This record gives sequence, structure tokens and C-alpha cells, in this order.
Amino acid sequence: MAIEALSVIHVDTGKEWRGGQQQAAYLHQRLIAMNIASLMICPPGVPMSAFCEREKLPYAEVRMHSELDFRAALRIARLAKNRGAGILQLHTSHALTLGLLAKCFYRSVKLIAVRRVDFHVGRNYLSRQKYRHRFLDKIVCISQRIRDILIECGLPKSRLTVIRSGVDTHKFDDVSVPANFREQNGIPPDSIVIGTVAALVGHKDYPTLLRAAAIVLKNRRDVVFCAVGDGGKSLEIEAMARELGLGERFIFTGRREDVGMFLKSYDIFVLSSKKEGLGTSVLDAQAVGLPVVACAAGGIPEMIRDGWNGLLVPKEAPADLARALLKLVSQPELRRRLGAQARDSVRDFDIEKTVEGNLALYREILA
Repeated sequence: MAIEALSVIHVDTGKEWRGGQQQAAYLHQRLIAMNIASLMICPPGVPMSAFCEREKLPYAEVRMHSELDFRAALRIARLAKNRGAGILQLHTSHALTLGLLAKCFYRSVKLIAVRRVDFHVGRNYLSRQKYRHRFLDKIVCISQRIRDILIECGLPKSRLTVIRSGVDTHKFDDVSVPANFREQNGIPPDSIVIGTVAALVGHKDYPTLLRAAAIVLKNRRDVVFCAVGDGGKSLEIEAMARELGLGERFIFTGRREDVGMFLKSYDIFVLSSKKEGLGTSVLDAQAVGLPVVACAAGGIPEMIRDGWNGLLVPKEAPADLARALLKLVSQPELRRRLGAQARDSVRDFDIEKTVEGNLALYREILA
């Protein structure tokens, strides 16, 4: 099938802007740039609709009261049928349920689910059945680790395909950091900055990072930690930082639009996740040439080769994480070498390769 004949509808039910929304947006944007008919469906007033509006990308807002909202499913089916869409790409677990319902009203459409988390499929009946439903044509796993987990859950290998998430490896090339940026954000200008970009949620495992930070800060007075992100556990995590006595040397910025400036202000990037589908914040850090220390969770080892383009430590091991961070703090030449090799290796995760993988999948299931 010629790509000009493709018509794809994406469904993303997320009410926040996280890595999954960024990936869905990247794909939608690239398809439009290739003159492929692509439409984003999302709830009203969410960051995804704001992104599409700002970037002049086609989108439709559909009120979704739950994943079993039959009215929403009917609206999605009508939009697909009116556009002659051949594919519904379902970017969240709730979107998958709505897509299965929509297919009841528009049977000729093909369904692709995207699985972004390295969790086992839920134990409740709905979660188990929807990933096994005969209406579902393919499941995109964003890392090999996710594919392995779904196989452990009993899903057939033939239904699974790995298309790794990607990033715009040149996204921050033109970002310039003002001379007073650190000062404006409470970061001492001469400090070594260990930073992260991660939502303040459970699976990012901030407690491990905070305990590791406490060890590092006892050993080095010239280090400051910085965390960009927000989330449902922000109050709990910030309270723990105070209990550990981290004070002003662990800075929480909340959600920021100028992520590139923070990345370019960091000296070391850290990610302490205990579960992670892939972890595209690591890729963004590598793209600006940062050395990365991360826990070997989920798909992270698929991006980092320990000792070559970063350092890997066991998950939920604060002492090991602290040792790796102190090693980089004390060895600027190692930081430089790991960062340079990270910038080279991240080319394997360019978003264009992710788009190519999705196009190949579209052709396969429509053939």
C-alpha cells in the first residue's frame, strides 16, 4: 500500500503530558509531515489538544467518562468511518478498551495497541481479556523488555512487535542557556549539578534517588541535585527530602517547558526508576551529551551499555547509585567520554526510526 493511501487515527486518553503523550504526538506530527492522513483523538482541554492546536495538527476532542464509555466509542467509530481510516492506533490502556468498543460499530478498521509500561497485564478480567481480544491486530512494545513481560503473561508472540520509542535527537541543538540561568533557579553557579527529568510518581522511585543524594551530599559540598517534573506524589517526595536534610541542595522545579535549558545546565543525568518501559528522558539527556547513571530497570539497559555510554546500577539500591554518581563527580574525563559516546549511541533511537517502524507495521496489517 502506498503511504498516500494510509489513514490513521490515534487515540490518547491521557489528561497529562508525559513520555507517552510526547511519543504519540511525535508520530502524529511526522505522519502529517509525510502527507499521510492522521488524526489525534483526545479528551477536551488536555495538553495533547493544546499541542495539536499550537502545531496546527488535526485533532478531535471526545469526552471520555471512562474506558467503557460507549458514547465515546461510537463517536470514535464515526470519526474513523467518515475519514475512511484503516487503522486505530491506541496509545493508552483505556484507549485500547475504547478502540475495541469502536470496532463493534466499524468492523473494517484495524487495531494497534501501544504498550509503554513494563508491568504485567492486570489481574482483573477486563485487563486480561482486552490484550487477548480477537479484534486486536497488533501490540507495539516500546522495548524488548515489555515484549518479554507480555509473553510471560501468555500473549502470543505473533501479536507482539517491538518498535522502540525515539526522540528528536536535534530537539535541543539550538537551545542556548542564559548566563544567569542557574542563579535564577537557585543553583549555585560553580556547583556540579546532578539532574533528572521524571514525574513524581511511584515507579520513578524518588526515595532511592533521595537516599542516594543524601550519601553524595555528605561526601561532596560542591554538588547540587535538581529534579524537573510534577506528579501525584510530589508532596510526599518533597517531605522525604526535608526529612533527609537535603535542604536547598535538592531542588524541585515542578513541571517546566524549558527542559532543554535544564538538561544543558546539568553535568550528570540520573534516573532511579524501578519500572520503566524505556525511559525517553534518558535519550534526551544522551542527545545533549550528558553522562547518565540509571537503574537497570525495564528497557533502560537497551539504551545504556554500562561503562560505555553510561553507568547502570541495580534498582532500589541507593548505596550503589550513590557510588556511581560519586565516581562521575570525581572523574570529569569519564563524564566527558561517557557523554560523547552517549551522543553517538542515541542516533539508534532517533524518532525517524520509530516512525519508519510504525509505517512498516501499518503496511503489514493492511496488506
